[in-house]
Amino acid sequence: MTDNVVIALSCGTDNPNRATRALFFGAVAKKQGKNVTLFLLDEGVYLAKEGIAEHLKAATGDAADDHLSYMQEYDVPILVCTPCAVARKITEADLIKGARMAVGAELIDLACNGTVLSF
Repeated sequence: MTDNVVIALSCGTDNPNRATRALFFGAVAKKQGKNVTLFLLDEGVYLAKEGIAEHLKAATGDAADDHLSYMQEYDVPILVCTPCAVARKITEADLIKGARMAVGAELIDLACNGTVLSF
């Protein structure tokens, strides 16, 4: 059994419930001592843009920004799909603290060495 957990998140402002839930489970895994990586793709890349996550809440009332801030505080890598970001006019300069651009090969490498939760 691996202690590596990859949260692959492909939704953002288009589905606040799923986006917030994914960030919640990432924070839970980190609190349990797992090695967590957040990989944002498709609409999920918007969450890596400064100021976006602070406006997302799930139907349960929990805020995406609370969970994302926790992961930033504890240095969870936040990888942003480069082609997905470029297609949405998001640049490296737009990214939140702890986020960086990444390519699909990195997601595959992470997935081969961990448990993937996809949202």
